Amino acid sequence: MTVNHPGTFKVLFIVPYPKATAPSQRFRVEQYFSLLNREGIVYHLAPFVNAETYRLLYQKGFTAKKIWGILIGFLKRIKLVLFESKHYDVIFIHREAAPLGPPVFEWILFKCLKRKYIFDFDDAIWEPSITGTNQLAIYFKSFWKVKYICKWAFCASAGNHFLENFARQSGCGQTLFLPTVVDTEHKYKPPAQKILNDPPVIGWTGSHSTIMYLQSCIENLKELQQLCAFRLMIISDRRPELDIDFSFVSWNSQSEIESLQQFDIGIMPLVKDKWSEGKCGFKIIQYMAAGIPAVASPTGANEEIIDSGINGFICETKEEWIKNLTILLTNSSKREEMGRLARAKIEQQYSLKSREQDFIQMLKAGKQHH
Repeated sequence: MTVNHPGTFKVLFIVPYPKATAPSQRFRVEQYFSLLNREGIVYHLAPFVNAETYRLLYQKGFTAKKIWGILIGFLKRIKLVLFESKHYDVIFIHREAAPLGPPVFEWILFKCLKRKYIFDFDDAIWEPSITGTNQLAIYFKSFWKVKYICKWAFCASAGNHFLENFARQSGCGQTLFLPTVVDTEHKYKPPAQKILNDPPVIGWTGSHSTIMYLQSCIENLKELQQLCAFRLMIISDRRPELDIDFSFVSWNSQSEIESLQQFDIGIMPLVKDKWSEGKCGFKIIQYMAAGIPAVASPTGANEEIIDSGINGFICETKEEWIKNLTILLTNSSKREEMGRLARAKIEQQYSLKSREQDFIQMLKAGKQHH
């Protein structure tokens, strides 16, 4: 989308997906657009795939429509980079310019057109995901390219310090820790009237591709059932198969906050590996913004977001998970107090308002560099 009014400068956002589809893109790029409008900055969002191809993207197999959609994406990228990018003062690449192959477009920008860009990422995208990427996909994805995309960038905007460190080690001269934040003023809020759930609700939200993290905690929850009464609630894009009773809410962008507000406790179990270290704790940020204490594994950004024992708990062992969830389940005033402190932490450090100036200053520095 291009904003047609006089602007201080023009920004080109090179992104993988159509607007309002992918969470990472929505929260790390698109939610700043209202800020750019206020600042009079002109911007254009250039997704690699169109809406029709995006719908086919995660279906198995290579259909003619899917291949054609990806091919169209490459042709549009060639036109954009070679002929249109020169009209913009700042180029901002979220995750990668193209989903397959080597970093051709980033190389053209840096080596041929002498343009340095801002590179933004919020996962360890140089590591094959543990969600079952096959060898053919690994070959075509060219995970090795991420270090070069970092190296050629004017600035790397990273969702946590582990990612920021990777960018620095790859040779990026300037890095910015920019956590994935939420709009605490207009969207993510505690409910006006908290529902008194009896028994209390332990909740988890996430896509089907991350369900194995929840599965790693199921035995802990089953053991906890022997000690305390609670209901498990899962918000996801697909109903998972789990060896425990739970209520399922189908994820919907219109009702996701209302669904989250039904939780009394939010959980984010993870496993220890490099992919998980790249996680930016977004589930926790969502829970805490809604005034819900979070219980999570000590991986990725989790330990920075949660002050364990104050606004939630960090748990490594099964015993710690069961002990701390029991404390929260059996003490409603403790839940309330932790939830209030969790909300305050998010407002201070992980809210859209708290990071708007960082985002604008990064763009302005990119313009000066250009």
